[in-house]
Amino acid sequence: MRSIRPWVVVEPPDSRGLRRVSVGGEMVGCVWSLDELRKLLGRLGYPEDLDVDDAASVCWRGGDSGTWPDRAWRRRAVTVLMVAGLFASMALNAAIGWPDASGALTFAQRISGVLFVLSGVAQGVAALAALDYGGRRQFKASGAIVLLGVLIALATDSLLLFLWLEEMEFTPYVLVFMPQWFWSLWALFLLVRDKSWKGVPQPKRFAAGVVATALLTGISLAYSTMYQPAAAPMHFILKAEFGKSRADRAFPFVQVPLTLYMKNTGGIPVYIVNDIYTVRGRVAVYSTSPDRRALVREWSERAGERGEEAERYVSRLAYTTVSSGHFYGPGKRLEIGEEYSLKRVVQLPKDAAYDTMSVDLRVSYMRKDRGKLDVDEFKTPHYSWHKDAGRFYCSACRQVIYHGTVRHNNNLVNVTRHPRYVTAIWSPVRDPISSISAFHFKGESGFVTEEKRELERYGAAEVHANAEVSLAELLMSSGV
Repeated sequence: MRSIRPWVVVEPPDSRGLRRVSVGGEMVGCVWSLDELRKLLGRLGYPEDLDVDDAASVCWRGGDSGTWPDRAWRRRAVTVLMVAGLFASMALNAAIGWPDASGALTFAQRISGVLFVLSGVAQGVAALAALDYGGRRQFKASGAIVLLGVLIALATDSLLLFLWLEEMEFTPYVLVFMPQWFWSLWALFLLVRDKSWKGVPQPKRFAAGVVATALLTGISLAYSTMYQPAAAPMHFILKAEFGKSRADRAFPFVQVPLTLYMKNTGGIPVYIVNDIYTVRGRVAVYSTSPDRRALVREWSERAGERGEEAERYVSRLAYTTVSSGHFYGPGKRLEIGEEYSLKRVVQLPKDAAYDTMSVDLRVSYMRKDRGKLDVDEFKTPHYSWHKDAGRFYCSACRQVIYHGTVRHNNNLVNVTRHPRYVTAIWSPVRDPISSISAFHFKGESGFVTEEKRELERYGAAEVHANAEVSLAELLMSSGV
């Protein structure tokens, strides 16, 4: 019987040069070379000196014992590149997703981070499957799993490349996702050419699962980066008012109570970037029969300083700062529903020449759902006139500088941009300054356009309140 029907049958080589081996009608393995065939038969009990060219022992189909088209070096190189690329993409996805998954302030952004981490896990599984797919393919779905991992890598790298092209700022991540993008195109070409999904029992369901995963990821990213921040507007209550004054018995002064109040009535917590309250006294020249042209001239000279206000009987307005200070403090947080009030007493001479007293309260803030501020770094004041202020030193300046790193709450932005910094400059005699940009007090310039874009990106804005009373009313309430 053995002379009529050989027990060992070697099938023709496939596209990679791998030949299937069956004994007695049952497949026992696949081999790349004659040496591997002898080792396989040896494990099955065949003698080492078996004559493989004897048709009574071995049946060769699609070539004889010398037909071994496998290019081992090429096959192994492709497998190594496929595995290395998938592991690199796994590390990139984990590096992007973990900060958001563990530290994002909104549920949607945490879900986005978790999806990136899970995508990294899927790519790690795909890297292991690539070892089987580049080998004997004993697991039927290994090709489809590798294809899924490569598609995830292509989607992630394309998204990073798109974001990077918006501003084209060099970051270390560029050295990762740029080569990864070209690698994913190469890997996808090979997998599509070889129809790697053929081993999946139900390829249509697999394709539907891939599309559904891509759609869910895209919707989550769109929701966390665009809709959710825009759908939660900011609302503040800010008040500033004078109280009933009292005469100082020991000194020729009037004590004027001042109450400042703030409450976050919106749906998003915020960081306070800068704030200031300023109490001013106003003096003016009065006339009972003013010239109309003088009114227009006076208004045009100070247009933009005190709004669009014009007074017919008042001219030559001058304002003197009486008191100024911080209200809440840069770097502090104001949670949803949290409120804060501050009471101060302003001292005024009883013979003060002002006609009115005003208070102006300004608060600059940044939304916590857009970014995470390094509070410990930012809230440290730097006095510009101190020589030990380092890069903040300015001998001719008298201002306090607050400066700290801010991290966008979507880590996709962080890995495609230079670091951004929040800067606040405070002085009792000028308007406070708040900015967000790449400026780091190292001689850079040209950040005006960038500041406008970053202020909007991080949801930074300013609210203010003011009040004004006549000095006569304050003196009357004190009995002077």
